[in-house]
Amino acid sequence: MAKVFDSIDENLTQWIEKQPLWFVATAPLGAEGHVNMSPRGHDSFSVLDAHRVGWVDYTGSGIETIAHIRENGRVCLMFNSFDSRPRIVRLHGRGEVFLPGQPGFDEVASRHPAHPSTRAVITVNVTRVSDSCGWGVPVMEVKGERDLLRLQAEKKGEDGMAEYRASRNAVSIDGLPGFPTEL
Repeated sequence: MAKVFDSIDENLTQWIEKQPLWFVATAPLGAEGHVNMSPRGHDSFSVLDAHRVGWVDYTGSGIETIAHIRENGRVCLMFNSFDSRPRIVRLHGRGEVFLPGQPGFDEVASRHPAHPSTRAVITVNVTRVSDSCGWGVPVMEVKGERDLLRLQAEKKGEDGMAEYRASRNAVSIDGLPGFPTEL
């Protein structure tokens, strides 16, 4: 079943946007650096055109994706179905990070519900689109989104989120610059 596509067509766009869970993989340039893979969800991902995608990046316990993309741009996104039709789709490309107020931020953020945990937008110029069988992925049922991310951000408030990012998102686990403490 494995196939390489020329672009993200309408059928592939519809399939991708139906997936409730997807993964982002990045790595630093240094051989001793840590490869990172992060799960993503919520209404945060958009196919922008046939060769470009983007997502709203929420504040998390780490900053690896942003740090790696800023260092070298390399990124792979993986989507897989958990319903009865198995399929895995990978989008390889070069990413770019946009902070609130920067050109590029609103293009993606405006497509999704406002979220108090939003820290950035990431876009990817997709250079390779491929799928594979997914026969090893279990069939699972999605019960719903977790509301913990929103609740934590609302409890901390805007100032508390800025403090959290300054203390927990300023530097990656490999010492790369992460989220700036001043915008």
